[in-house]
Amino acid sequence: MAETKSTKSGFTAEERAAMKQRAAELKAQEKAAGNREAGLKDVLAAIDKLDGTDRQIAQGLHDLVSDVAPSLVPKTYYGMPGWANADGKIICFFQPASKFKVRYGTLGFEQPSKLDDGTMWPTAWALLEWTPAHAKTIAALVKKAVG
Repeated sequence: MAETKSTKSGFTAEERAAMKQRAAELKAQEKAAGNREAGLKDVLAAIDKLDGTDRQIAQGLHDLVSDVAPSLVPKTYYGMPGWANADGKIICFFQPASKFKVRYGTLGFEQPSKLDDGTMWPTAWALLEWTPAHAKTIAALVKKAVG
């Protein structure tokens, strides 16, 4: 993560903003009660706020996840595009590089994903660009994560 100034609490301004954003998301998601259209609207709005490579990757991920795992529900996750299972638990998400002013975006998978491979496996991948080769690899990961 890029160096940013933290406060007495130890959290940077970006981290505090992400926590506030997550609290607001949870409140809105509770009101929407699993409404797929509300989640889709929020994810598309989150993607629209991005620029350049972050936007290309996020849109590519959204299109890919919608295609290979239609059972996943679009849902923002700390303001980032994410996709959840039927229980509302995030399976995967995209953390744009611009979110924390770092050099690469990250495709992450959360605990409910089924990526287990022995006693050690990756749960996040750095992404510098969206390519057909990346899409093929990510499609396989998403399919495996859903189970």
